[in-house]
Amino acid sequence: MNEIANIDAARLQAEGETASMPHSIEAEQQLLGAILTNNDIYDRIASIVQPEHFYDPVHARIYEIAKSRIAKNALASPVTLKAFLEDDEGLKELGGPAYLARLAGAAISAFAVRDYAQMIYDFAIRRELIGLGREIADKAARVEVTSEPREQIVEAEQKLYKLSEQGQTESGFQSFLKAVTDAVNVANAAYQREGGLAGISTGLVDMDKKLGGLHRSDLLILAGRPSMGKTSLATNIAFNIAKAYKRGMTHEGVEGAVDGGVVGFYSLEMSAEQLAARILSEASEVPSEQIRRGDMTEAEFRRFVEAAKDLEACPLFIDDTPALPISQLAARARRLKRTHGLDVLIVDYLQLVRPATAKDSRVNEVSEITQGLKAIAKELDIPVIALSQLSRQVESREDKRPQLSDLRESGSIEQDADVVMFVFREEYYAEREKPSDDRLEEMAAWQERMDRLHGKAEIVIGKQRHGPIGTVELSFEGRFTRFGNLIKPWQQGEDQGF
Repeated sequence: MNEIANIDAARLQAEGETASMPHSIEAEQQLLGAILTNNDIYDRIASIVQPEHFYDPVHARIYEIAKSRIAKNALASPVTLKAFLEDDEGLKELGGPAYLARLAGAAISAFAVRDYAQMIYDFAIRRELIGLGREIADKAARVEVTSEPREQIVEAEQKLYKLSEQGQTESGFQSFLKAVTDAVNVANAAYQREGGLAGISTGLVDMDKKLGGLHRSDLLILAGRPSMGKTSLATNIAFNIAKAYKRGMTHEGVEGAVDGGVVGFYSLEMSAEQLAARILSEASEVPSEQIRRGDMTEAEFRRFVEAAKDLEACPLFIDDTPALPISQLAARARRLKRTHGLDVLIVDYLQLVRPATAKDSRVNEVSEITQGLKAIAKELDIPVIALSQLSRQVESREDKRPQLSDLRESGSIEQDADVVMFVFREEYYAEREKPSDDRLEEMAAWQERMDRLHGKAEIVIGKQRHGPIGTVELSFEGRFTRFGNLIKPWQQGEDQGF
C-alpha cells in the first residue's frame, strides 16, 4: 500500500498540485481496492461518490469503468478492467495493469468504505469551493462594462446554491415497518392534541376539520377569480400560523415548532409593504384603505401601533421579487429553512412563477412549475400553498361556483396537487345584480338575498387526496380583508348570522 501511495504522491507532487488542493489518495485507493475485491460494495457508496469526485484522474477512470460494468451485472475486477485500461497513459505511469492488482491486494478495510466515500466526496466539494472562490475573485478583479458587481453576486450565489444541492440523494426503498411507524407517529401526534390535527392549524376551525390541518409534503392549490379573496385568505392563514408559533421539542424528539410555524410568503404580485398593510389591517381592525391614507382616529392609530409591535416577533418572511424562476424559488426556500427554519410556504400566485426554461406551450410551463412546487414540499417536508387564477368560463355560467375544470392549464395543476380549494363569495356576484330602484319587488328580493349572503364566504374543496371533498363556510369582513370562523345558528341563536 505504501508503495502505491508513494508512486502516486510523487507523480502528483511533480505536477505541483498536492499542497494546494485537499484530497486523500489513500482513501481513493482503499475505496477502489474494496470495489474491485467485492462488487457488492459499490451499491453501498453509489449514492455518495461519482467519478468526478476523485482527485486522481486515473482513479476516476478506473471507478467509471467499474461502475459501468457493475451496472450491466458484469464483473469488475483487476483482470476484467485490464482490457479497458491497457493503453491508458496515466495508468502506465503508475505501473500499468499491475497497479489494479496492487489496489485490490491492498484493500484491507472494506467495512469502512462509506467513510472513505464520504471523505472523497467532502474533499471534492472543498476543491469546488476553492475553485469557485478563485473564479469569483478573478471576475471581481476584471473591470468590464458587461459585468456589473450585482450580477456577479447573483451568479456567485446561484453557483453556491447549485453546489449546496449536490449530494442530495433519493431516500430509496424503505421497509413497510418504517412507513407504518411513521404513519403511527403522525396519528399519535394528532391524538396528543386531543383529537386535534395531524397537520398545522390554519386558525380556521371548520377548514381545519375538513383538511385535518396543513400536512407535511402536501401541495395545496387555493384558486379563485379576481376579487374573491385568495390573497386575503392566504395572508390570514400565514398570520394565524406565524402568530401561534411556539418552539420546543416535537413528538419526533427534535427541536422545532410545537404549535404554529415559520412561514415563508412569496408575494409575486403585491409588494411586501402592501402585504404587511393587509396583515396589519386584519390584526388592528383598521380598514386597509385608511391605513394607506393615514386616515385614522387616535384609537385606531393606537391599535395599529400595538398590532405592529405584536407582529414584530412573528416568524413571517416575505419575498416580493417579481417573476421568480421555480429554481430560484426553491433555492431561496432551502436557504430560509437553513437559516430561520420553515414550516409553511405560500406562493402568490402560481401563474407568476417562471419555469426554469421556456417551453413550447404554457401548459408545459405550468406543469414544470407545479411539479417543482410539489418537489419543494416533499424535499423540505412542509406544506406548500400555491394560489392560482381561474379561467373566465366561470363568469359565463349561471352557477358561478368554481369547478376543477375552471383551473387554468388545469391538467397539471389538478394532477400534481394534493388539495385543490376554491374561494367563492356569492355576495360579490349578487352585488352586481342589483335591480333598478323602481322595481320594488325585485329590489326587496335582492335586499333579502344580500342580507343572507352578507359577510359570508365559501371554500369549495374540489379535490383532497387524503380526505373528503365538500364546502366550508367562513365569515368575511371586507373592510379588514379578514376571513374568520362562521358562527352557526345553533351555536348562538337563529338571529346570529356570523
